Amino acid sequence: MTIAVTGAGGQLGRLVVEALLAREAGPIVAIVRDPAKVADLAARGVEVRRASYDDPAALDAALTGVNRVLLISGNEFGERVRQHTNLIRAAERAGAELLVYTSIPRAQDNPMILAQEHTGTEAVLAESSVPHTILRNSWYWENWLPGLAATIESGALYGAAGEGRVAGASRADYAEAAAVVLTTDGHAGQVYELGGEALTYAELAQAISTVSGKPVSYREVSEDDHAAALEAHGLHAPHARALADSDTGIANGYLHVTSGDLQKLLGHPATAAIEVFRAALAAA
Repeated sequence: MTIAVTGAGGQLGRLVVEALLAREAGPIVAIVRDPAKVADLAARGVEVRRASYDDPAALDAALTGVNRVLLISGNEFGERVRQHTNLIRAAERAGAELLVYTSIPRAQDNPMILAQEHTGTEAVLAESSVPHTILRNSWYWENWLPGLAATIESGALYGAAGEGRVAGASRADYAEAAAVVLTTDGHAGQVYELGGEALTYAELAQAISTVSGKPVSYREVSEDDHAAALEAHGLHAPHARALADSDTGIANGYLHVTSGDLQKLLGHPATAAIEVFRAALAAA
């Protein structure tokens, strides 16, 4: 059985390939735009194929002989449904036995900006002839790492999430879950709502305070003010707005996952936020 991973040079894709190697999954194909970024994986026996979501012919070549494929959602906002559809159609033409897609919790009714293209992609999959599994990944605890030093220095974690809970896990947890689905049977037609421990932003701030040894508290701001602050820190306006809108989604419970699906797939508890923060500070 040959398994292909799209976006294999990215943070999640690389971890999925590592998880597949650890499971001795058999032939693995890493689909990337730039093969140089995964030269180390090629040296370990992973077959590297060049393709992008914008090139149907290259996708056809990349999926030749592939049995199962992981479609990791792209990052070109506004283009993702079209790009994902290109991959789905290529999987159909290749006769893939399973396509696994990384989506977002409650995609069927999630009003968040970041959910819109996932909802569109799931609609394409619903009408596709390829058997598929949907992994609705909640937030990665690593999402808070780029601003961790500034949060500790200022003593404040800013957000617009109110008392809402976000069920997060480590990126490696989601990668391991994907590897399990790709290497075991019985997952076609399944939708897994994935998330670990559910924390409020105040509890996230307390976790950061605990691992840093410095007082950190949660400071609530409006969605508009949060978007403006993110833009002032260098994010493009649409991205800043989408992230601030995500906080509102958290406030309204759209990332509070209680299914237990992630833990069932992993066979163990998901990684706690405090452990991700502790490891990041130790590495720094």
